[in-house]
Amino acid sequence: MLKRSATEVSDISSKSARTIQNETGSSSRNEDANMDDMGEFEDAWEDEIESDDEVVDAEAGVKEDGMDVDEVMPAIEELEEPAPPPDVFIPGTYVLGKDEVLEADDSVYIMRHSTNVPWPCLSFDVLRDNLGDERQRYPATAYIVTGTQADLANSNEVLVYKMSSLHKTQKDGDESDSDGDNDDDDDHLDEDPVLEYRSIPHFGGVNRIRAQPLPLSTPLPPVSHPYYVSSWAETGKVHIFDVRPLIESLDVPGYTYDKAHYKKPIFTIESHGHAEGFAMDWASSGTSSLRLLTGDIQSKIYLTTSTPSGFNALSQPFLSHTSSIEDLQWSPSEPTVFASCSADCSIQIWDVRSKGRKSVASIESAHKSDVNVINWNRLTSYLMLSGGDEGNVKAWDLRNVKKKGSDGPDPKPVAAFDWHKAPITSIEWHPSEDSIFAASGADDQVTMWDLAVEQDDDETGAMDNMQDESRTFPPQLLFVHQGQQDIKELHWHPQIPGTVISTSRNRFDIFKTISV
Repeated sequence: MLKRSATEVSDISSKSARTIQNETGSSSRNEDANMDDMGEFEDAWEDEIESDDEVVDAEAGVKEDGMDVDEVMPAIEELEEPAPPPDVFIPGTYVLGKDEVLEADDSVYIMRHSTNVPWPCLSFDVLRDNLGDERQRYPATAYIVTGTQADLANSNEVLVYKMSSLHKTQKDGDESDSDGDNDDDDDHLDEDPVLEYRSIPHFGGVNRIRAQPLPLSTPLPPVSHPYYVSSWAETGKVHIFDVRPLIESLDVPGYTYDKAHYKKPIFTIESHGHAEGFAMDWASSGTSSLRLLTGDIQSKIYLTTSTPSGFNALSQPFLSHTSSIEDLQWSPSEPTVFASCSADCSIQIWDVRSKGRKSVASIESAHKSDVNVINWNRLTSYLMLSGGDEGNVKAWDLRNVKKKGSDGPDPKPVAAFDWHKAPITSIEWHPSEDSIFAASGADDQVTMWDLAVEQDDDETGAMDNMQDESRTFPPQLLFVHQGQQDIKELHWHPQIPGTVISTSRNRFDIFKTISV
């Protein structure tokens, strides 16, 4: 997985985004004349104009004196022609021109905001807060942790962001603020979000960052207890920080903490030497036992565990891949099992108890090229998603994965989609709907899918009428969000249902659609 540099970013769009061409040029006519000298006025388009004093009898073809007169037609009003309806932008079938931009159709968003950042952020994670679960009220607030890719190694930071004043998106023609609505609810204001942050110096760019997992419905630990995040640095080191005091300082005015202490890592993993990496995942067995997996570009995976006195990095790596480790995922149901994917096109299943630190099962040819990302379903633990460098997204039933040493071909995916036309950069199951997931790609799309959707025969004809000749729409495709460039990662917000956050070259998008 290669890192990309930052350039200019375009406006946001959606599956129903509109293509608008910027045109310049205007014309006007100024005619100054004395009305007494004009006589009969005739416009440049040869329309006959009548004065207000003239009355034409349409039924009379002659005057009283018998003279024939030409019938005078009523004045032709120059009506403004209605603007043509906006074109729906279909990814993969149209290339924006030099003077064209995408404009979001806010009628398909419940909430949509963008926040610019000074340096690109390849990775981020959503932080737990004490504002409650299943939140539906607006304005919303979200906390994330991220890391920068600055131009100089010593200019990088780990950042804790607080995004607040995330109001509902005001729609054109919205009559929701009528007298019949609740005046006490300011859900419908469309104001700019407020972005606050606290930072920790970080030497080297941050390739990936992950927060310590906390069980659902578990409150944020008190400030006296640590809340860990880990960063994969491009220097080959993995740092572990405690960000709990930084969150407290964002929420409590006047709160101070020992910055000199908390701006240093609690622990640094140096098992990888100078080999950088991207793969990393936390697991939790209760509140005191933490496990952290890290994988590097030299195909090695290391395990670090927590102890009463701190952390312990195990020295023996897990070895079965033959190329760069791209992603790691702990099993949601078996505490000793994890999965990995690699640039060697395979997905490997491991058990930390197995001898020799070798994988116990695998899908050797999961994709035609690098397997960039995987995600384990937390609700249906035998389902896993994978995204490849060729742009394909696949869903796997892990009950069909063959054990190492057994004969037979690789299992077939239970679902496969080739909608994206560039490498998949991130993929994640919905936290509370086991059939819904979101994916992002280097083709500047965030897509939402529902594996439970099946196309009826009656719908086939309607779908054929909607689709472009060069592009078909899978019935499982719920939504396409666009506008960001070089999208790197996305996450569902576990406490705000249906809300997605994504990071790209120089901004974060946070949005909730009408589809999920």
